[in-house]
Amino acid sequence: MKWVNHEILTGVIVYTATRDPLATAFSMAGAIIPDKIEGRPGSLFWRSRHRGWSHWPLIYLGLLGLLLGLTDTPVLELPEEARRGGLFLCIGALLHIGEDALCGKVPLLRPDKKVGVRLFQVGSFREYFITILCVFLCYLISTLFTSV
Repeated sequence: MKWVNHEILTGVIVYTATRDPLATAFSMAGAIIPDKIEGRPGSLFWRSRHRGWSHWPLIYLGLLGLLLGLTDTPVLELPEEARRGGLFLCIGALLHIGEDALCGKVPLLRPDKKVGVRLFQVGSFREYFITILCVFLCYLISTLFTSV
């Protein structure tokens, strides 16, 4: 999926769920982290690293667990604002991975074992159409739940 679509779709999903502009901004930044870690597309060895360990959801789920304090002993003692920002960066990265699983394969339980479907090719008309369709679906969900 193109970065612009990752950011738009992730931002719309998070804003629909939270109505929080700051959480939306952090998640949109997180939506490009898995690809940013790999370097620039087209650079030497980029293709061989693409959708590798940086797209492994267990890393981001583990970070979420640390940020939420799901361990017996608090590992990270951060100000509330920093913790919340980190949470939404991780949520953005997880949404990125889920979105990539719609146009190819990504790691799931092991970083070397990839799963996914190919609903569209990256950069195709179908990618933009599905993104717009998901945005519209979020809008419908938003209007249904705010009018009740």
